[in-house]
Amino acid sequence: MQATQVLSGFHAVTARLRHAPDSVRELYVDASRRDKRMQSLTDQAERHGCRVHAVDAARLDGLAKGVRHQGVVAVVEARELAVDLDEVLESATTPPLLLILDGVTDPHNLGACLRTADAAGVHAVVAPRDRSVGLTSVVQRVACGAADTVPYITVTNLARTMRHLKECGVWLVGTDDQATDTLHAVDAAGPMAWVMGAEGEGMRRLTRETCDQLVRIPMLGSVESLNVSVASAVCLYETVRQRQS
Repeated sequence: MQATQVLSGFHAVTARLRHAPDSVRELYVDASRRDKRMQSLTDQAERHGCRVHAVDAARLDGLAKGVRHQGVVAVVEARELAVDLDEVLESATTPPLLLILDGVTDPHNLGACLRTADAAGVHAVVAPRDRSVGLTSVVQRVACGAADTVPYITVTNLARTMRHLKECGVWLVGTDDQATDTLHAVDAAGPMAWVMGAEGEGMRRLTRETCDQLVRIPMLGSVESLNVSVASAVCLYETVRQRQS
């Protein structure tokens, strides 16, 4: 029997209905809500043959297990996108753009990174298996559907994976507060990956040493660093800017 997971909130559930409606097994909604947004969601679910159950708030809270659900919880089949980086690189129709996260364990940060990655056209997000958060319900909710569109690939040995990417022609750019160059010095036209470290700790030594180039984000105010999801957005959209100009 295929594994299932729980999605909570309008964005996550709507995105799954849009991208993979056959994977939605059950939809549970707040029986006290009869607004247009809820009606639109239930109509969409019923069009795809999904069973819709109107239940009380206590049942929804139990299903969501502490995740804010907005009165909407779905039980869905666990869905995998590309699970192999070679598959990602071979199937890319534009120069591959990857986001590598070294040590991001906060689900809110990962969810925000996935959402930005989707918006910026990232082909995959890569993370070490033993130093990263999985695709939890919190990640799914914060990602607002991006977890269903951007492959999240965890690897056993991040440095080895990065060396393989280099052999495949992917330019690895790491962010480091002490770097001489700024992110504007990056040539983002070709295959590349932005490498981001965990907030506070930054990249591990071996990860940093494996990068082809290190750059910093100009900081003009009093704060010393940006949240990893914000820093990822700044860097990814530098790539978008260059590729569209």
